Amino acid sequence: MSKPRVEVNRPNTLAVGTIVWLSSELMFFAGLFAMYFSHRSASGEIWPENTALLNFPFALTNTTILVLSSVTCQMGVWAAEKFRPRRSGSLLDVRRWGAVEWFTLTYLMGSVFIAGQIIEYAELVHHGLHIGANPYASVFYITTGFHGLHVIGGLVAFLFVLGRIFFAKRFTHHEANTAIVCSYYWHFVDVVWIALFIIIYVIQ
Repeated sequence: MSKPRVEVNRPNTLAVGTIVWLSSELMFFAGLFAMYFSHRSASGEIWPENTALLNFPFALTNTTILVLSSVTCQMGVWAAEKFRPRRSGSLLDVRRWGAVEWFTLTYLMGSVFIAGQIIEYAELVHHGLHIGANPYASVFYITTGFHGLHVIGGLVAFLFVLGRIFFAKRFTHHEANTAIVCSYYWHFVDVVWIALFIIIYVIQ
């Protein structure tokens, strides 16, 4: 008599791999934070005059947009988990939006954040604070710049997710898992930016 087959629930390798990779990214940003505080300790006298050039209201608005994009991203994840890839009603009825609509909105909000960073950089350079101006400028552009590159990487990932949903003949667990893993990364870059914002713009 053959023994009954037992199904074993194995962890999602894509999700596990992403979490491990994000752990290494966390160490990378920890190094950037250490660099920032080291330069501040060594050259603290130049911090007040340079932080005075920062546009706090503009940065706060830009930060709010990025934080809210995490909310729209999670709404997209919940839609994907319900196997609702596209809206089932009017575009104005957000209650019936699917993963495509929520992720598209998240992508647009992330793009606005990057555009805001570029505008801020241009304004600071106009005031003479370019990357080689002094130690403060160097650590400011390096920390925020690397984070900006990670946001751009997240935007590319959203394009991949949206493309996969559009070209898939049927929305399955594979598409849903891809959307969920992408959200892990997006939430990560959002949390990192909150920490950067507090250190650079609030504590100064």
